[in-house]
Amino acid sequence: MPVNPLNRREFVKKSAVTGAAVAVAGTAAAAPARAADRRPEKAPRTWSFSILGTTDLHSHVFDWDYYTDAAYKDSKGNSVGVARVATLIKQQRAAKGEHRVLLVDAGDIIQGTSLAYYYARVAPITGTDGHKGPKHPMAIAMNAMRYDAAALGNHEFNYGIETLRTFEKQCHFPLLGANALDAKTLRPAFLPYTVKRICVPGAPDIKVGILGLTNPGIALWDKDNVSGKMAFTGLVEQAEKYVPRLRALGCDVVFLTDHSGLDGSSSYGTELPYIENASNLVAEQVPGIDAILVGHTHTEVSSYTVTNTETGKDVVLSEPYCYGMRLTVFDFELELVHGQWKVTSTKAQTLNSNTVEEDAEITELLKADHDLVVKYVNTPVGTCTADLSAAEACWKDVPVMDFIHQVQMATVASGLSTADAALPLISVAAPFSRTADIPQGDVTIRDVAGLYIYDNTLYGKKLTGAQLKDYLEYAAKYYHRVPSGTKADTATLTNANNFWDYMYDTAAGVSYDIDIAQAEGSRIKNLTYNGTAVADDQVFVVAVNNYRANGGSGYPHIASADIAYSSTNEIRQLMIDYVTSKGTLNPADFAVANWKLTQDGTAVF
Repeated sequence: MPVNPLNRREFVKKSAVTGAAVAVAGTAAAAPARAADRRPEKAPRTWSFSILGTTDLHSHVFDWDYYTDAAYKDSKGNSVGVARVATLIKQQRAAKGEHRVLLVDAGDIIQGTSLAYYYARVAPITGTDGHKGPKHPMAIAMNAMRYDAAALGNHEFNYGIETLRTFEKQCHFPLLGANALDAKTLRPAFLPYTVKRICVPGAPDIKVGILGLTNPGIALWDKDNVSGKMAFTGLVEQAEKYVPRLRALGCDVVFLTDHSGLDGSSSYGTELPYIENASNLVAEQVPGIDAILVGHTHTEVSSYTVTNTETGKDVVLSEPYCYGMRLTVFDFELELVHGQWKVTSTKAQTLNSNTVEEDAEITELLKADHDLVVKYVNTPVGTCTADLSAAEACWKDVPVMDFIHQVQMATVASGLSTADAALPLISVAAPFSRTADIPQGDVTIRDVAGLYIYDNTLYGKKLTGAQLKDYLEYAAKYYHRVPSGTKADTATLTNANNFWDYMYDTAAGVSYDIDIAQAEGSRIKNLTYNGTAVADDQVFVVAVNNYRANGGSGYPHIASADIAYSSTNEIRQLMIDYVTSKGTLNPADFAVANWKLTQDGTAVF
C-alpha cells in the first residue's frame, strides 16, 4: 500500500526519533555512567539592585521656609530639602554598592519656592541683556547627587519653555517626557526614555529601561506657554507605545517615572480627553512594566500593587512625599535564566528625611545661593497698618483676601478696552495658605509671597450672571453639608469632595451667601451686584488667574469664556508692586465683607 506524502513525513520523523532514542539507550548500555561523572545542576545566578526615587521637590534645597524665614515646620515633624535626601541616598549607596543603585525623580523640580522664583525671574538662568545666566541650584544639587533621570512635571513649564530648556541643558541627566510632543510633528519634544546598565561581574549586564511620562493637564494649566508649541497625550497611550520598545531593546527591567497620581481622577473633569492621575491605569492596562515611581499629588504611598489585566503580573507603585520629605526605595531581585535576567521580586518602601542631617557637600555647593535668596525675600517693600491673617480665609471673608482681589481688579481694569471697561468687574481667588500673614508694621517680599505661593498670571474673562452663579455653586461644594441646628466645626467643614484649599475660589465685587445647610448645587443665595440681584444675562468681566482661566480644577464655563484681558505678569509680583507703589498697605482701602456662610439664612460665623 503506497504511503501518502504526509504519512511518509510522519514516518520519517518517527523513525528519526526512535533511532535517536535507541542510540541514547545503546550508549547508556555500553558505557554506564560512573558516580564521579554525575555533576549537580548549576545553581541559578541571582542579583539585586535598587532604584531610589524622589518627586515634587519644588526647589526645596534646604530644610527652610522662605515665607516664614525659619526652619520648615509642620504638625508631623517633617523636614524638607534635597540636602537631607542626599544623605539618605549616600547611605543607600554605601550599604548596597554604588553600582547597584539608580536615582530617579518624577517631576516638579524648578518651581515652588522663592529660590525657584529668584532663578527664574530675578536672576534668571536664561540670562539677561546678552549675558549668560547662573546655573540653577536644583541642577547643581541633582548633578552632585548623580541623578540618572527625571520626568517632566507640569510645573516645569510655569516659567516658559526657554527656562525649561536652559535647565535641561544644565542637567547631567535626561528630562524624560514620552507624552510631551512637538505640536507640529507630534514627535517627542524630550527624550521618551533612557536605558541604564547594572554591571554584574561574570554575567550579562542588567538593562534597565526608564520611561518618563508627564501630566496631560499641562495643556490647560500652562496653555499660555505651550499652546501651538507642544501637545500632551495620555500616559496609557504613550506607555503602550514605548514599553514594548524598551522590551525589544532587551531591557530586563522596565521602570516608569510618572508625574501623575494613582487614583484615576482628573481635577479638570472632561476638559481634556486624557486622565490626570493615570499611573494606576498604566500599570493595569500596559503589560511589561515592573514598577512605577509616582508623582504630582503630594501624598505618600509607600507601596501600592496593581495587577496587570493582560498578564496577571503585579506592578509595584510608590509615591514619596513631596519637597524631599521622603525617599522611595525600590528593591529588585533578579535571576539569570538561560542567559537572560528575570525579575523575581520587587518591593518598595519610603524613608523619612527627618531622620538624617543635611549633606555637607550639598550645603557647601548651595549655601551662597540660599543666602542670596534669603536676603532678597527679606527686602522691605512697605508697611501695613494692621495684621492681615489668612487663618480664617477658608470660611470667612477676611481683608487679606480682599488685598488679592483689589490687585487683580485694579490690574485688569487698567488693561480693558473701552467697551469692556463699561462692564461690571469682579474678581475670584483662592486662599492658598492658611498660615499666611502680613504683619502690622514692615512688610517684606516674603510676607506677600507667602500669601500667593503660585506663579500664576492674570486674565480677565467674561461670564454671564447665570454662569457666575454656576461658578460659585461649583466652589461651594468645598464645604461639607451642615444641617440647620447643627453647629459648624471649622475643623471638619472644608475640603469636601477632595476639593482642596487652592481649588476653592471666593469672589469680590458681588455679594452672596453660601448656605451650607443646603445640598450641593443649591447653596448660592442672594447673589447681587451693587445691591441689585444679578440677572442671568448680565455680563461680567472676571479677574482670574491663568490656572483657573484655562480650566484648572474643573470650574464650569471659565475655560471657554471670551478673553477681555491677559498678562504675563505674575499676580504675586503685582501684589508686591502694589505695596511698593502705595508705601502703606491699609485694609481700609480694599476690605469689604461681601460673602458669608449661612444655615437656612442665618449667618454661621
